[in-house]
Amino acid sequence: QVHLVESGGGLVQAGGSLRLSCAASGSIVNIIAMGWYRQAPGKQRALVAQVTSGTLTNYADLVKGRFTISRDNAKNTVYLQMNSLKPEDTAVYYCRAFAEVVGVPPQDYWGQGTQVTVSS
Repeated sequence: QVHLVESGGGLVQAGGSLRLSCAASGSIVNIIAMGWYRQAPGKQRALVAQVTSGTLTNYADLVKGRFTISRDNAKNTVYLQMNSLKPEDTAVYYCRAFAEVVGVPPQDYWGQGTQVTVSS
C-alpha cells in the first residue's frame, strides 16, 4: 500500500498563495505519476495538475498560469504552489499517486484531502 499525507491547506484571502505538499510512503517500487485533484461542494472531483516521474506536467485550464506542480522523486513528494487564488478555488484538495508497490500492479492511491478556502 501507499500512504499519502497532505499538508498546507488553509484559509487565505483572494489573491493570496498557498503551497500544498503530499508525501508518499510504503513499499513503493515506482511512482509513475502524482497529482492533485479538487472537489468543491456539489461538484465532482476534478484534476488540478499532475506530474509524471519524468516531470511531464498537465494542468486544468482553470489553473494554468497560477498553479505550479513540482515533484521531489527522492522524497516521493509532490507540491502544488497556488498563486493568485480565487474564491472559486475553494475546495478539498486530494493528492493522488499512480504507483507500483511490491507484489501489486500499479494502481491509484488517494490522500485524505486538505481543505483550501479562499475568501473574497
